[in-house]
Amino acid sequence: MGSSCCNCLFDNEHGSSSQIEIVANPSGISKTLLDGLPMLKKSYISYPLIRNRHQETIFASYFRSLPRVTFRRECLRMQDNGTVALDWPVGGPDCEAGQQHSRKDNSPVLILLPGLTGGSGDTYVRHLLVRAWKQGWNVVVFNSRGCADSPVTSPQFYSASFTEDLRQVVKHVGHLFPNSRLYAAGWSLGGNILVRYIGQEGDSCPLAGAVSLCNPFNLVIADEDFHKGFNNVYDSALASALRKIFKKHAPLFEGIGGEYDIRKAATARSVRDFDDGLTRVSFGYKSVDDYYRDASSSRSIKDVKIPLLCIQAADDPIAPARGIPRAEILENGNCFLVITPAGGHLGWICGEEAPFGAPWTDPLVMGYLELLENSGVSISPK
Repeated sequence: MGSSCCNCLFDNEHGSSSQIEIVANPSGISKTLLDGLPMLKKSYISYPLIRNRHQETIFASYFRSLPRVTFRRECLRMQDNGTVALDWPVGGPDCEAGQQHSRKDNSPVLILLPGLTGGSGDTYVRHLLVRAWKQGWNVVVFNSRGCADSPVTSPQFYSASFTEDLRQVVKHVGHLFPNSRLYAAGWSLGGNILVRYIGQEGDSCPLAGAVSLCNPFNLVIADEDFHKGFNNVYDSALASALRKIFKKHAPLFEGIGGEYDIRKAATARSVRDFDDGLTRVSFGYKSVDDYYRDASSSRSIKDVKIPLLCIQAADDPIAPARGIPRAEILENGNCFLVITPAGGHLGWICGEEAPFGAPWTDPLVMGYLELLENSGVSISPK
């Protein structure tokens, strides 16, 4: 792709279906990073009998094991009187500290951002949490307003564009661990919010590194694909989850007036309907398309000034590959993109723990973060 960029395909004799694509600017991604992540030089072999992207997405959602973790919940009041819930692991059958594990004030901290309507009860969140915990990291799950039964104390939920809650959470966690380096990982909508936040913070970003997984990046494109074929099933399921959250807190919106269409939000059969009735109005957008365009984290990649690993699946039905900002990632030496040939959305049923255990991405995420932490400095230049 030209001398100024690196576009690598790693494959071990299994043909194009097993190739892992790496997109990065060689001036920013060092050989040390690639050498430190040997799994990227191996083939990606999907689990037998689960080769369809929809099968993978649904199987992971319904049949992936749920690690048993005990949390301590901290409710954090935002400046606008809203509330988010931080869940800190304190133990549990699958989250017990080993002999080599010690919780120290200067241990690195990993903040986890689940996807739309997700939270600390989701399997993909808990698997990464347990892995990080066992490796000696402090970990916390950031449950957005109304998610994972977090309280809603103001007539505003959250959105793909809204980064202020994350900004206050990072600041709060930094105060709790003043001697630790802070990192974050976000999935799907959580990844979009995370990348937007990092771009907005620029050189002042307090995070030492971050990981974005199955990020829709371009929400206009994602919305277009959401209404095609089998994807309508996902759209309906997410709309149902949004309606459920809204129903619990509907009294907060009674008589709110303005451009709000509360009935449309309460009966939404698609995410777009919910966003049109409630979300885009809450955050000051004239239309849903304006909201999706402005909230797309693809617009923020150029402003990222910290090490950022983006992991995508080429067949993701919810985060389309055509929405990945390849050119922007290639130009930014701080960004590192990995595209697997399969994986679905939040699936990645591959590797030693497949099909019921942790997704293929977990060891890659922690390997990357450990490299950043152990280096003591950013691997890519700021």
